[in-house]
Amino acid sequence: MRTVPDATDATDATDPQDADGLTVGQVAARLGVTVRALHHWDEIGLARPSLRTAAGYRLYKAGDVERLHRIVVYRETGLGLERIRAVLDDTAEDATAALRAQRARVDEQIARLERLGTGLDRMIDAHERGLLLTAAQQAEIFGPDWNPRWPAEARARYGDTTQWRQFAERSAARGPEEWQAIADAVAALDRALAAAMDAGVDPGSPEAHRLVDRHREVFSAYFPLTRAMQVCLGRLYESDPGYRAHYDGVRPGLATWFRRCVDAAARAHGIDPDTATWE
Repeated sequence: MRTVPDATDATDATDPQDADGLTVGQVAARLGVTVRALHHWDEIGLARPSLRTAAGYRLYKAGDVERLHRIVVYRETGLGLERIRAVLDDTAEDATAALRAQRARVDEQIARLERLGTGLDRMIDAHERGLLLTAAQQAEIFGPDWNPRWPAEARARYGDTTQWRQFAERSAARGPEEWQAIADAVAALDRALAAAMDAGVDPGSPEAHRLVDRHREVFSAYFPLTRAMQVCLGRLYESDPGYRAHYDGVRPGLATWFRRCVDAAARAHGIDPDTATWE
């Protein structure tokens, strides 16, 4: 059992035999490692000092310091201590092969970090722009009536909301093909709503409820939509000139008919449309 505390090794205490080697503190400062690390490597037999003073202080000779330097270098490459021990002590261990294998692992980590960086760049861009599509791609996907300024306007209006963050996170993972599928689903829903209104489907009927549920499912491609939020959105479709022009352009009166369908579905689920709020 040690009779001298490890903390004493952290100082460059004066000792008559100090000239025979370097103290723990001196070696730690020279190699840029902690005294605690040197103690640990000594305790596990990875790098033991050749000398001890009469007072029990560790002293490292030139060969010890060289071994420690190699350990530090190998540690910086990411090798574990046991692998470093094998490289230093096992004559059958090929240091070059070990380093090549470690290099391959580092390359994999670099590639992973580059993918992560690309993903973060897209996430930042999506939070700032909304759609990561060119104006030409937007027109091709969303049709000639689409205004490429709308995403920027939405960012200015809703950029501080939870829904914008959810939308941006989903947008960052989407390319033109995914947006085309969403646009197709929205267009198909518009046609289904118009056909149902033409067929005289009454708000509150099972078929109208199914269409309201389909609307929530399609719209949730942008961000999760609760029934209360859908009520607010339905009223926006009816009151906002831009939204109303879209739906009434699909079929005159569609905006009001669909709002009534949403309100009836909300009541069926215990929600009062008159008090519903955006959650």
